[in-house]
Amino acid sequence: MQKTKDISKASFFSLYWKSQLLGWGAVSTYWAYTVYFRDQYGPFYTALNYVLDIAIGVALTHFYRFIAKRYYWSSLPLAGLTARVIPSIILLSFLYMELVDFKWHLYWVYIREMDYTLWYSMSYWDPVFITGLRLMAIWILAYHLYHYHQNKLETARLNADLQLIAKQAQLDHLSNQLNPHFLFNSLNSIKSLISESPDTARRAVDLLSDLLRTSLYEKEVPFITLREELELVKDYVDLEKIRFEERLSISVTMDPELENCLILPLSIQLLVENGIKHGIARKISGGNIRLNIEKRNDQVVVTVQNPGSISKAEQMTGIGVKNLTRRLQLHYEQNADFILENEGDDLVTATLTFPLRK
Repeated sequence: MQKTKDISKASFFSLYWKSQLLGWGAVSTYWAYTVYFRDQYGPFYTALNYVLDIAIGVALTHFYRFIAKRYYWSSLPLAGLTARVIPSIILLSFLYMELVDFKWHLYWVYIREMDYTLWYSMSYWDPVFITGLRLMAIWILAYHLYHYHQNKLETARLNADLQLIAKQAQLDHLSNQLNPHFLFNSLNSIKSLISESPDTARRAVDLLSDLLRTSLYEKEVPFITLREELELVKDYVDLEKIRFEERLSISVTMDPELENCLILPLSIQLLVENGIKHGIARKISGGNIRLNIEKRNDQVVVTVQNPGSISKAEQMTGIGVKNLTRRLQLHYEQNADFILENEGDDLVTATLTFPLRK
């Protein structure tokens, strides 16, 4: 972390000095042109005057930067910053005038041997003071605008990081909630087999062990392929078939091109589990779970149908349904949809729609 901060400071330091030298170099070019052609300074003194003009501008503004950083002026509210900036511009403009006048005095008195008094030279304010006001105002405004922009970017970055951390925390909470829910339902299925058929119960435990190993692994990744999700569904249905035997069957229809499409882990499994719990388990004759997966434009549509009916209360309070809905919102925002509804007197349809990703 410290290394990152040091690199950031070094890059800004480089940018700062490049801006200083290029900016004051460009401004001083005008004055070099003036003294060379108007005042006949000659090449050497023109070059010397050019370097001194850059040095004066850099020294004054760098001093301002030192004070502004030392007392954190860029963090002040607008009123407090304005109360410091305006006097600073006036003071820096006055210092700029005095330094330029002193430079001018040295040249004309000691090089050209003109009879100018120091007071006369140092009191020459127009247009030097006006020029200083303009230059210092532009520099200070640019300096604080740059820092304002940087602060806004930093605030936006921190907010984005906080939102990402919060989102990940919610997803971790949902994943941690999902596995106990899944385990609880599976153990209930095995519980009924222990007294009836110990051998079958042992086989069910083996299936559950493999299923949990897979689900726990898939929890660590945000997306898995449809092929992997369907393998998980198959293992879950095989586990439930031990309890329901011939009362439970499933038919799957899927476009082969969608095998590598990405989906949220345990999403189809939740829909199948919901169909078994609220449909097949309540019917003496059992029934068939129909699973259809197809592509519509740039969306994947997953439809799970089972016999039976589901009440509004079950739709609103089911842990699995609420979990899936929240995960869809976190990952896809408004680009995914989930609908669970009764169709007719003896058919429940769950429809999951999400963007196609491979």
